[in-house]
Amino acid sequence: MSNENGANGHDATEEAVVEEPRRAPKLNERILSSLSRRSVAAHPWHDLEIGPAAPAVFNVVVEITKGSKVKYELDKKTGLIKVDRILYSSVVYPHNYGFIPRTLCEDNDPMDVLVLMQEPVLPGSFLRARAIGLMPMIDQGEKDDKIIAVCADDPEYRHFNNLSELSPHRLQEIRRFFEDYKKNENKEVAVNDFLPAETARDAIQYSMYDLNISQHCYHGPVRAIHSAELEAVERVRIF
Repeated sequence: MSNENGANGHDATEEAVVEEPRRAPKLNERILSSLSRRSVAAHPWHDLEIGPAAPAVFNVVVEITKGSKVKYELDKKTGLIKVDRILYSSVVYPHNYGFIPRTLCEDNDPMDVLVLMQEPVLPGSFLRARAIGLMPMIDQGEKDDKIIAVCADDPEYRHFNNLSELSPHRLQEIRRFFEDYKKNENKEVAVNDFLPAETARDAIQYSMYDLNISQHCYHGPVRAIHSAELEAVERVRIF
């Protein structure tokens, strides 16, 4: 009887040893949608649509709030908005600042946009905007143009269609901000004359890309999308 019990106990022990523990789901499995089996953690640069009316009206992801001294920027790897630095002087961003999704320029960044509207918008939000001009800028020897736009859903600004409708003071304020805050960081910048809305729309059109098609950027040669950006696209597309 005792031998039989011992054998049974030994068998039970062996069964307990060989039984595999229940595996916890991996992180990427836990965030998959039960309907589409696709990641719900979208990347704002590559997954957010630019908008059906682009380049006339397009989506903008806000990085920096109007009136802020904090220089936020997109973290390309994670898709989160990170704190890059605090501005060196008392200057603040005169308007909401961000980027256009699914665009790529010579500096391997999305197209930058300054959006005129009544209220500050939280970083990470997105809105519809209309281009009214382009501010050509050279930052430490590299092209770093800025689209000047208005919020398409702000009743005070949505009727603006071109820079000529803004006061000269408003344009000077924008120009001086980019000149001054860069100079306070000992960086050389050159801001050239503002260009009209048509030029801004052309710049957006040339910077737009399809996930499956290599495009080129405004004032730049035809080239493939930078490999680091393609890798970023693939990382967020989990099936």
